[in-house]
Amino acid sequence: MDEIANALGVSKKTIYKYFKNKTALIAAVTDFMFHSICTGIDMICDLKKDPIEEIFDIKRFVLSNLKDEKSSPQYQLQKYYPKIYASLSKKQFDVMKDCVVENLNHGIEKGLYRDEIDVEFISRIYFSGMVSIKNNDIFPLDNYSMNTLMNYYLEYHLRGICTEKGIKQLMNQLTQK
Repeated sequence: MDEIANALGVSKKTIYKYFKNKTALIAAVTDFMFHSICTGIDMICDLKKDPIEEIFDIKRFVLSNLKDEKSSPQYQLQKYYPKIYASLSKKQFDVMKDCVVENLNHGIEKGLYRDEIDVEFISRIYFSGMVSIKNNDIFPLDNYSMNTLMNYYLEYHLRGICTEKGIKQLMNQLTQK
């Protein structure tokens, strides 16, 4: 709280005027970041781009909002604020699931994704994988940057669902990184 007050040029008392305690401040910041990122993702999805390009645009957008990729805010939340983490995880799943289902259906329509995939199942596997690559115990950020992890995961995910046409688009995206 001292660091926040100093960075803002206010006293801790001023911060506590607006936030009951540190937990309330963390909840407000988490909620703000969640809504900001969701708005940006919605804007990308509204462009109705090629589904594979859309996934990589979302990745770039999310990474641009995670300024310091050597820290894991979600890990910190899970450890010190488990209730906030649980609430955030549920909201993330609900939003991501809808976005991924829409992307998958669009990709099938465009012939980029195989038409026999189970969209509901794939959307859940996608979410599970995205959560897992953020786990520092499994994927230490000292060994992999978040950009590298996301590129590896997106390639892994897309190779499993893409048609030949989709693989060509995937390869195009991977060369852009």
